[in-house]
Amino acid sequence: MKSQILAIATFTASISFHPTVLAANSEHIRQLLATKQCQNCDLSGAGLVMADLSKANLQGANLSGANLSRANLSGANLAGADLSGASLFGVNLSGTKLTGAILMGADLRSTYLINADLTGVNLNGANLQGAYGIPLQIAKPEEFYAWGVAEVQKGNQQRALEYFNQAIALKSDYAGAYLARAVARYQLFDKQGAFQDAQAAEKLFTNQNDGDGIRTAQAFIKQLQTPQTARLDPGKPSFMDFFGSVTSLLLQFLPF
Repeated sequence: MKSQILAIATFTASISFHPTVLAANSEHIRQLLATKQCQNCDLSGAGLVMADLSKANLQGANLSGANLSRANLSGANLAGADLSGASLFGVNLSGTKLTGAILMGADLRSTYLINADLTGVNLNGANLQGAYGIPLQIAKPEEFYAWGVAEVQKGNQQRALEYFNQAIALKSDYAGAYLARAVARYQLFDKQGAFQDAQAAEKLFTNQNDGDGIRTAQAFIKQLQTPQTARLDPGKPSFMDFFGSVTSLLLQFLPF
């Protein structure tokens, strides 16, 4: 997971500070902003931050290296468009048609992908951390797990819970995801749900002969069963100290 976080940080730095060498066709930019019709246009490297491009027709357009951060592209047609290396941070892509689009190395952090058509999209090297509505078919369970752990560390338990749900939906025997979801649920004051997930994690770890996982799940269950007054005993390690260690241990259940 540390390598995953480092890779994300390196990627973010590269897209944030690397100067673009692409030059968009200025006439095409004017056409797009005036009519929202720009099929097969050359918009490479264009600065379109916060632009209202809802329902725009950009089919087959070249948007490689373009900066579309926080733009509104909801309902737009980007089928076959080249968005490689583009900055799409915080962009609204709800209901957008991206069939066959190229998104290699694109920054898709915190984008809204609800009901977006991502059929045949090339997402190699794309950064999807914090994106909303990621379709199950475009990410691996381990990726959803990694994004969930990152959200736990930032204190965004509800988002983390959504990622862990997606990881489990893809991989029903993902013991680490059950334990991670137990952590998130406890932080959301769902003690019963946390206990059920921790028990499920223990069972799966046992079936998989994962000694570290078994011990971690059992320790978490034991603490959940410990009366609150016992946790407050100043002569014993606090539950929050233990809980913090459990959160860090979640990192070990990533395969990379």
